[in-house]
Amino acid sequence: MIIIGIAGGTGSGKTTVVRKIIESLPPGSVAVIPQDSYYNDQSSIPLEIRKQTNFDHPDAFDWPLFEQQIADLRQGHP
Repeated sequence: MIIIGIAGGTGSGKTTVVRKIIESLPPGSVAVIPQDSYYNDQSSIPLEIRKQTNFDHPDAFDWPLFEQQIADLRQGHP
């Protein structure tokens, strides 16, 4: 298994790069895990404060969950 991380701010071309990688490899051989799935839960935060969130900042993400799930994948766990 090879894990490739594609990083960058909003509109920086991450999706384009990922599409090119997928196109260059055999069908069905790539799984994409969007980092958007790892934003910190803000459901308990008032809307006015949520509006101020910088979703491009590293603190916007639940890194422990992301790291644990990548480690699980590397060990062959779904």
